[in-house]
Order: sequence, then C-alpha cells, then structure tokens
Amino acid sequence: MKEFYMNLAFNEAWKYQFLTYPNPAVGCTILDQNGKILAIKAHEKAGFAHAELNAIAHAFKSLKPECSLPQESNALHEFICKNHQGMFKNNVAFLTLEPCSHQGKTPPCAKLFSELGFKKVFISIKDENKIAAGGLDFLKKQGVEVELGILQEEGKKLIKPFLKWQKGQFKLFKLALFMNGSPFGKIVSNELSRTYAHKIRSVIDLLVVGGSTIRKDHPILDSRLAQAKAPDLCILSREKLENFDKNIPLFKVPKRRIYTQIPNEAKFLMYEGGEKFLKIVKDEIDMFLIFQNSNFNTEKNVTIPLNFKPLYRNFLGSDTYGIYEL
Repeated sequence: MKEFYMNLAFNEAWKYQFLTYPNPAVGCTILDQNGKILAIKAHEKAGFAHAELNAIAHAFKSLKPECSLPQESNALHEFICKNHQGMFKNNVAFLTLEPCSHQGKTPPCAKLFSELGFKKVFISIKDENKIAAGGLDFLKKQGVEVELGILQEEGKKLIKPFLKWQKGQFKLFKLALFMNGSPFGKIVSNELSRTYAHKIRSVIDLLVVGGSTIRKDHPILDSRLAQAKAPDLCILSREKLENFDKNIPLFKVPKRRIYTQIPNEAKFLMYEGGEKFLKIVKDEIDMFLIFQNSNFNTEKNVTIPLNFKPLYRNFLGSDTYGIYEL
C-alpha cells in the first residue's frame, strides 16, 4: 500500500512539473492515524508553500473549515504550529523528495513534521542539494520514523529537470498535434492546453523558436493566457534578425530580449515548433511536452522515427498531454 500512496504524491507533483522552476517538482500525501487520506498536494510555484506545507494546510482546513489560513508561507507555517491542537499526532506522510531542513523563502518542512507529531514519513529519494538536504536525519533525531527508497526510480525521473537546470541547461520541446499526428492547423490545442503552455513560458529563461515559424505564423509568443510576463526569445535562423518584418507581434512585446544564439546563463529553455524544427534539435532535447487534440484532420502527419518513453500523461479538457523522454 505504501507504493499506492506514494504514487498519489507523484501524480500530483507531475501536474506542476516545470512550473516550479527553479525549484524541484515535489508531491506529498498525508494520512491520518487510521489510514484515511487527508491531503494530496504538490509544490506549485517557487516562493509559494512547499508540497509538505501545502498538504498540511489543506488537511488542516478540511479538519477545521472555520479557520482562515494565512497565504504567506512563513505565516502559514507559524499559524499551523500554534493552532494544530494535536490533530496531526501519529499521522503519516509520503514525500517524493526528502523534506528540506533549512529556512529559505519558505520554512523548513522537516521541522514541521516533528512539531506536529507525525509518526512516520516515507520518502522516495534524498535531496542532492546540499543547502536543502538533511531533513531525513533531522526527523530521525526528533523520533519520527523514516523509510527511504519508496519508488526510487520514479523519484529520480520526477527530479531530473531540477538536477539538469541546477548543473547546466534543461531543454524542453513543446509540440501540439491532432489525434492523427498532424501538427498543422491555426489552433491545434484547446484553451486549457494553451494556458498551461503559457504558464511554462512565464517561468522559463528562454523560448527558442525557428525562423520559419515566425515568418509563416507571425506569432506573439507571450504568456497572456497565464496573465504573466512574456519570455525572452532566441530565434534560430539562417536569416539575420534585422531582416525579419518588425511588424510581427513578437517584436513588439515590451522589455523582451531577443537573441540569435542561446546565452549560457539561460538554464531552462523551451523549444516550440513543428516537424522541421523538431528534426533539427531533437538530439539535444531532455524532455518533450506533447499536446494531442481529440480531433482528426486531413493534413500531413509527423513522420520522424522517435521512440518516446512516457513519463506522465494527463487530460486538459478535450486534450490529452504527455511528458516524454527518448
């Protein structure tokens, strides 16, 4: 059963994969002392509550719906510690990553478990970040039972983007297809899918596109559906930047930097394009985000021989999307 509860945490964490940059995607499942699920939550965005605090806050609210909880993480942590009245005593938690033991923008999660009287914490993998690591040993010293290594391979897959952008560059390719495999169409994805893609655009360091996409589609390539900042761009093209039509909307986005080569300081890059662009860059891509419309069309399909390994799949309304690696 412990694998079942850990999987719940993984599924929740994958929903926010990439959106937590520069933090890792993390999930948490909390059970009461009788084995009832109180919360399944994830870290949703850097600077916001970690998965552990998010799950505990959700459980607290379900047990005390009359309480109004603070939104800011430090205030939320303090409020729960002062007002829990033993409601979490002997509870159990399942974490996809070792809880942090340091005070950063948010409070240390390991300390929260000990203060609330949790009986046991199951952990998939240890945190390799030296600043955040140490939560496992802290819990043991506080008398909390700890079991490490639950679905360890799944834990490694989930944290792979975080490890990559910490040490170098992580490259994600986004592709949208009709059900028959065609990328051609004015609008392929539904609004939910496009909003999710815009949320990712709002956190990346750089959006990378080919010159042919710009000349053909005249896009704006912003994050308007997420009501967030537009990404900086890198245009990979044989044509010089000054030769592009400056009336194309993407050139009119305020405060946007546009490059013709990928700068070394960019750690999280998302590539967007169709079949031709995918053929050019596929060998340097770390993960692929593929949206699939539920409709067929009569256009040509993608014919690149790629053998994807699925990491996660989900639905966004009538669309499905998956995260893959080669």
